[in-house]
Amino acid sequence: MIYILRGDIRIGKTTALQEWCKNRDDVDGVLCPDNAEGKRYFLEVKSKNEFELETELDTEAIIEIGNFKFLKSAFEKANAYLQSVASENESQYLIIDELGKLELKNEGLHASAEKLISNYKSDERQHLILVVRDYLLDAVLKHYAIAKYEILEKIDFENL
Repeated sequence: MIYILRGDIRIGKTTALQEWCKNRDDVDGVLCPDNAEGKRYFLEVKSKNEFELETELDTEAIIEIGNFKFLKSAFEKANAYLQSVASENESQYLIIDELGKLELKNEGLHASAEKLISNYKSDERQHLILVVRDYLLDAVLKHYAIAKYEILEKIDFENL
């Protein structure tokens, strides 16, 4: 089953997910919160391992989108993590935070999203939670050919 947590920018989607999964052992995936300096980083849900995503560096090893500069290596690591934990089939819920403009250009977390979405479409036992901004929802649904899904609001987590 695929769930989509949608919402505007900076309304607390990632924070709500962090809160929901902090005392659970059936959730894994990657979250993309902000650090104390306001820079985004990746957080592996189960292991709590953190690694830098947003950078100030000007190098060939970055992907720029708008005013943001992201490390290509961070996306490679996040994609590898998502695919490895999904293949282990240990968690009932897997989170991808988030699918956005990069993924619509087949960059960012696209590699894992493409594979995992097709795997989870018909699985009723395991659930994929995708974080998507409101204004990109239709484009993401079309890009990944998602026809069957359930929309989540931040308050819906108690029901999962």
